[in-house]
Amino acid sequence: MDILQKQQETKGSFYVEENGEIVAEMTYSMASENLMIIDHTEVAGSLRGKNVGYQLVKKAAAFAREKQIKIIPLCPFAKAVFEKKKDEFEDVLRQ
Repeated sequence: MDILQKQQETKGSFYVEENGEIVAEMTYSMASENLMIIDHTEVAGSLRGKNVGYQLVKKAAAFAREKQIKIIPLCPFAKAVFEKKKDEFEDVLRQ
């Protein structure tokens, strides 16, 4: 599954597209040059239970590592993933 990214100015998203339609998406805002706020995650019912949401979080973390930025997960889903997989993501989590 390919997770794509788009960003325009300070708003962006990581998303999965099937047949020209976005079926999973995690949106974020860049609060500053080195701080990303994840504000929403949505996954189509057809993809539930397939770890797509987790894959979106993983992609955001990889992006954060690459750009040397920190993440604040305001989205309840992303926040839960960061808490559950703390060892995997603590390096990009803003304390």
